[in-house]
Amino acid sequence: MDMERVFQITAVVLLLSGFSVSIYYRRKANQTEDEIDVKEEGSLILNLRRILGLLLWLSAFAYLINPAWMAWSQLPLPYWLRWVGAGIMLVCVPLIYWVFSSLGKNVTPTVVTRQEHTLVTHGPYRWVRHPLYTVAFLLFVGLSLLAANWFIALVLVLGIIPISMRTPLEEGRLVERFGDEYRAYMQHTGRYLPRFSSLSLQKEL
Repeated sequence: MDMERVFQITAVVLLLSGFSVSIYYRRKANQTEDEIDVKEEGSLILNLRRILGLLLWLSAFAYLINPAWMAWSQLPLPYWLRWVGAGIMLVCVPLIYWVFSSLGKNVTPTVVTRQEHTLVTHGPYRWVRHPLYTVAFLLFVGLSLLAANWFIALVLVLGIIPISMRTPLEEGRLVERFGDEYRAYMQHTGRYLPRFSSLSLQKEL
């Protein structure tokens, strides 16, 4: 078996493992009767997310099905760096489970909160307000390295734009829902990465 085939199979197993966790918890959350309108985040953000998300997933699945389809954008990365990408993806799979199991039925596909929405401050949310974005980004960073593909990496970087536009809207809705409780929560957590000052304080306590 050639190495590209090994990388492909590894990518299939790891990406589909993380994707399966996401599907399970999203379907579980969608069993509620809440009306979730994705248009609430605005047409610009929504369309950017849809276009870039479609490009990202199409390019990813093209590689998973047949790496030759993405050979035009492949980089000559050394094998050790591609295995680093596999390691990143491997770490992300349990992190995805940790995020979704902590979030529970609060997960939504947009900025709208559910009727029974609760403020989650445990698990990874103890340190980061949007760990799902962080872990998803890392997962595709790992895939970009494992597939040695610059196009997947480029689309991923461009995907930061609509997410960075959407996050303030999402946090605004949470402030409307939880008021000072969420404002206080924002003071000691990072948006996408933990605040080092908060980590130091918690160690002292």
